[in-house]
Amino acid sequence: MRIDKNKCAGCGQCTEFCTLGNIAARRRDPHTGKLYYEIDEDECVDCGVCLRAAVCSAGALFMPQYEWPRTVRSAFSDPTVEHRETKVPGRGTEEIKTNEVTGRIRRGFAGISCEMGRPSVGARFRDIEKVAVALAGLGVEFEPNNPCTRLMADPHTGIYKEEVRNEKVLSAIIEMIVPIEKTAEILAAIRRVSGEVDCVFCVDLITVLEEDNTVPTLPILRELNWPFRPNGKMNTGLGRPLAKEG
Repeated sequence: MRIDKNKCAGCGQCTEFCTLGNIAARRRDPHTGKLYYEIDEDECVDCGVCLRAAVCSAGALFMPQYEWPRTVRSAFSDPTVEHRETKVPGRGTEEIKTNEVTGRIRRGFAGISCEMGRPSVGARFRDIEKVAVALAGLGVEFEPNNPCTRLMADPHTGIYKEEVRNEKVLSAIIEMIVPIEKTAEILAAIRRVSGEVDCVFCVDLITVLEEDNTVPTLPILRELNWPFRPNGKMNTGLGRPLAKEG
């Protein structure tokens, strides 16, 4: 995202809508004395919020026609942009939201996701890679229908393509499915690597309820002294046709 300094009125209305606080540099043109704002393009994730807010009466905000790999930013950060590979907007994965139809997560398995970055912080793929590499070392299989996986040079190692490693996004999800008995090992690895990344992230642990409506992974979390919110997101099973268990 950019601001046309010749159009900018210097009012600063757009600064309130930047998800990362990157419209903070107020400049003065040395020749005309005119005040204007700039966007730090290296830190900008091209989410488009400031533009969609329509607060610029001067029409100074605009999105340039960026090329690859810069286009990765809007794909992961702008919820109105669909990922080319999965046709899903936002972070590009259906995750648990359609599990009753996709059957992606089955009984006896746990879906584990690391939601890298968030509004006000974001994440660069070099940090996402650190977590992915730590998990790949445990032999996990990353979800293939996730654009975060498709940017990897080698999903078996968790290494990302060199051209995207410095790209910054608002948020991206590392997603995998593992046997429930491997959950503790994966969570321990995530906890270890969390201190090595320069961004925030949260961890999702997704399972199908047992026949008695209990959550099979809660005893594991309690044993690890891992804080959790068991009712964070629920799939109520309204989608059709239902996936066959197996």
